[in-house]
Amino acid sequence: MMYVDADIVRAALPIRRRLYRRRGSSATELDENLEGVLMRGLAIFALLLASASVTSAGESVTLRAESGKVAVSIDGKPFADFVHEGYQKPFFIDVRAPHGTIVTRSLAEEAVTDHPHHKGIWLAIDEVNELKHWAERNAIRAKSVKIAKADGNPAVLKVENEWLDADGKPLLLEKSTIRIFADRLISYDIEFTPAGDREVEFADTKEGLFAIRVRDELREKGGTGVLRNAEGKSGESETWGRASAWMDYSGEVEGKTMGVALFDHPENPRPGRYHARAYGLFTISPFGQSAYTNGELDPQPVHLKPNETLRLRYAAWIHEGDAEKAEVAKRHQQFVEDSKKAD
Repeated sequence: MMYVDADIVRAALPIRRRLYRRRGSSATELDENLEGVLMRGLAIFALLLASASVTSAGESVTLRAESGKVAVSIDGKPFADFVHEGYQKPFFIDVRAPHGTIVTRSLAEEAVTDHPHHKGIWLAIDEVNELKHWAERNAIRAKSVKIAKADGNPAVLKVENEWLDADGKPLLLEKSTIRIFADRLISYDIEFTPAGDREVEFADTKEGLFAIRVRDELREKGGTGVLRNAEGKSGESETWGRASAWMDYSGEVEGKTMGVALFDHPENPRPGRYHARAYGLFTISPFGQSAYTNGELDPQPVHLKPNETLRLRYAAWIHEGDAEKAEVAKRHQQFVEDSKKAD
């Protein structure tokens, strides 16, 4: 916020008064007129300067197509890569916090000591018609990756993925609009539709859907990570399998606190539950009412007939500080409001 100093304006009036007296106006009239004009002028100038300063301070996201991936930068600095070739599914890798520290687990062989299918930030589930796309036994193939908006806040990717069956043929078509904001929020607006004339079933399972695997320093077990949801519950034992508007996983890397929050959307057809694990896996999914409640609720698989569409919206926000200092709850609400504007 910028303020206009009225004392500076008034200090200039005697000089202006001497100039204007030659034209016959009274000192009182001059004071009132000049002060009003100068104050309005400086107020307008302050607003323009403040607006310019917001524009200059506001960062912009840039998407650049490269071989097998889309490089994402914020204010000219690397943020992440969206990899869509060479693996069993597309995913974001080397996702960075505001100061440049990577928050996702590395793909280096020495870093992957368990669950090799956990790659960066990704979208997958077991089971779709009993197929194992989460475990990468069945592939999710990028059919189309288009940069819809290369520069801006947000920048936008439009991705079409084919979830393949056991014969390598498309079973499910996924259309995801991915918006990447300058404050490091990645939002997914997902539409699932059967690829052919077969009905598709999303089974009741804990393995899915929108996921991130954090680096070891950020995990709860053996690291500094803290899991916390919107209701104030913390730790794997209190948060796993619960529905919540948002959930956060924060910890320290090299003395700096950072984290990632996952956001549900209130207009999703079913509240998401969190597969939040102390070893570093962190997911949200609407599929798994029975699995996430250890059988307390009956299985509720989701069926899609040909030409039917299931829409889901989620987001991941990479931030500095813990959930409280980062004001995760406030950012979640902004995500919801922004998504309504995008519709």
